[in-house]
Amino acid sequence: METQLLILPGLGNSGEKHWQTFWHEKFENSIRIVQDNWDEPIRKEWIARLNEHVLKLDKPTILVAHSLAVSLVLHWAEAHNNPYIIGAFLVAPADVDSPEHTPDSIRNFAPMPVYKLPFPSVVVASENDPYASFERKRHFAEAWGSDFVNVGQQGHINSDSDLKYWEEGQTILRDFLSRIT
Repeated sequence: METQLLILPGLGNSGEKHWQTFWHEKFENSIRIVQDNWDEPIRKEWIARLNEHVLKLDKPTILVAHSLAVSLVLHWAEAHNNPYIIGAFLVAPADVDSPEHTPDSIRNFAPMPVYKLPFPSVVVASENDPYASFERKRHFAEAWGSDFVNVGQQGHINSDSDLKYWEEGQTILRDFLSRIT
């Protein structure tokens, strides 16, 4: 079974030095969603764009979400379902409920859904992420029924973290895939 990756960047898109960009270039089985408005996202529009892509799927797919896109996955899964979505790889969820951790431009993604996802998932978290406390990310993982992986001190696990192909993340993804397929 060939599993494809549906890459979901967060606020501002994932730039040329972001691991999601490197993964999209590396993995031929990846699709990257492009939103119309990266800097002032509107939840309803982002969900609609994700659903457009999901409806076109024809093989088992893992949602690979970073930051704000983690919230997107949770909001999408509340109202939609697709048998081709076999799991979610949720990296550095931004705490959309916390004015202390996130900008006002993403407040329309609040509240963060807290329910058990209908498919397997893993939350990958850094101890020093400025967009959500470590304890809050652990709470999200428990509420979502997700596995939880602590990658230590890697900031927001984004371009600033300078991870390039993020080999550690690829290993976590491979391990996750081996458990669910």
